Amino acid sequence: MTPRPRSSRSVRGAKSWLIEAAEAGATRMRVKMAAAVELAALVGVAEVGLSLGLAATAGRFADEDLLSIVQHRKSGVRPADLVVADEAHSVQPGTSA
Repeated sequence: MTPRPRSSRSVRGAKSWLIEAAEAGATRMRVKMAAAVELAALVGVAEVGLSLGLAATAGRFADEDLLSIVQHRKSGVRPADLVVADEAHSVQPGTSA
């Protein structure tokens, strides 16, 4: 049996996650995608697809990142509130007085 996507949104999210994860040098991508499929059985394919897209945008490729994003979205936070960690947004204090 070949898995078939149920919506184009879920395909876009998974595709962007795979591309971004590969570019970032993420490891264990097959294991993480298998976990995403299991999670989709619990919370829905559309939710996981959207969360994968958000994970790709935010550069979140660690083991528990997808579950964390799904849980965070369930708390009512909008995707527009997404913060991408980069050099321009550091919490490290500066050296200037």
